[in-house]
Formats: sequence, structure tokens, C-alpha cells
Amino acid sequence: MYTAAEETVHARLIISTHRSIRLRVTLTYRPEDPLAVRMAFPAEFSLDEPADGPGPDTGGQDIEWVFARQLLTAGLELPSGIGDVHIRPALGRRTMVELRAPEGTALIQFDSTDLRRFLWRSRLLVPEGEEHLHLDADRALAELLG
Repeated sequence: MYTAAEETVHARLIISTHRSIRLRVTLTYRPEDPLAVRMAFPAEFSLDEPADGPGPDTGGQDIEWVFARQLLTAGLELPSGIGDVHIRPALGRRTMVELRAPEGTALIQFDSTDLRRFLWRSRLLVPEGEEHLHLDADRALAELLG
């Protein structure tokens, strides 16, 4: 039995109307956090500036965004999201993910097939509508209280 669904895909970071950069994105779903998906981006794409000058100050760690699996599912069909993460279908078999932070906004283009395959694998672990069966309220409360 798999303990997580993880898939590394290629995406395009949109810089301007005519310019983009290819990057690797790791998508992860864990049954112990059944409502969330994670997107991890290479540290060199961080918008943060370290105290000692330009460039990312992430200690070489990937930048990870966590948001609702349902948001990713909905965004494949219709523009979805409020707050920091917005997802919408685009022309062709593409999906746009917009990530907003105080440091700036990143627009990333994915192949929708990659996202659908990842979601399918996540549903093998925890079917949609059964997330509540995998929630551990005691563990979550312990994590909140530190």
C-alpha cells in the first residue's frame, strides 16, 4: 500500500507574455493530511531576498505551497480560488496556477494531464468524500498546541 502519492512534473513559470522558464514541480498528497496537496518548487525560484543580497535564502530547500485538493480538482474545470492560490483552465490542455505572496505573484502553467494523473493517484489513497475518515483530530490538536 502506498503511503503517499508523489509526482514530479514539468511546468512553465510565466515571466511575461513572450517569456517563460521551464521548472520542475513536485506534487505530493499524503493520506494523513487528506484535504491538502503540496506543490514544491526549486529554491532558485523563490521570491524571497536573503539579508546578505539578491537570490533565494531558502537554505537549498524547495519552496512548498499547501492548499486544498478540492481547489486543484475544481480549477481543472472552472476558475477557482480565493486568497493566495487561484487555479483555472487555459487553452489547450493546460492549467494555470497563480500563487500570491507579499513578495509577488507567480503564474505557473501545467499540462492538465499531469495534474489529472496526480489527482487520480491521490484518490486511490483517499477517495473524494472520504477524507473525514482519515482525519486524526487528536494529532492535529497536538500539532497546533505544539
